Amino acid sequence: MQFYSKGGPVVSLIQPTWLVSAIYKITPEALKAQGIQVVLTDLDNTLIAWDNPDGTAELRQWLDAMNRAGITVMVVSNNNQQRVARALAAIKLPFVSRALKPLPVGIKKAIKHLHVNKDQVVMVGDQLLTDILAGNRAGIRTILVQPLVDTDAWNTRINRFFEQFAFKLVAKKQPVTYKEELDDHNRN
Repeated sequence: MQFYSKGGPVVSLIQPTWLVSAIYKITPEALKAQGIQVVLTDLDNTLIAWDNPDGTAELRQWLDAMNRAGITVMVVSNNNQQRVARALAAIKLPFVSRALKPLPVGIKKAIKHLHVNKDQVVMVGDQLLTDILAGNRAGIRTILVQPLVDTDAWNTRINRFFEQFAFKLVAKKQPVTYKEELDDHNRN
């Protein structure tokens, strides 16, 4: 396998389909325009701040909009079952814990559980080397969002160190510019 090439195989594995500033900027209308019926999302620093498991009013509004539009939201997290269940207790979302990202195991499990086609699913996350890599390896579209907060749990800080090199590879193919909405104009 080739490990470095401008636009080569490794870069395509970590290249998100879209870059959007925050998950809350992704509208049901934009998802439906892309044929997306299911949003698989990372938990920490994507859906909720890792240090604020209660979420925000903005999160609840976004989830209500998705629910009204008939779009399923499911969490796919590397955290253990207890941590995810505790974090989602107030918002009651389905989830896959111990997803083993960057492997596509958890994403494939979610897709199978929901009985949907891959082309109806998108993976949203704040990390190239876990969320985006897992989504691409599972054969679904991906959305990279900026982390909700600037701090991370200790294990994520290690990943962020290596991720800076991945961002440089991605930027060689296309500038890493987060948009305020999801549309074909910011598709990579």
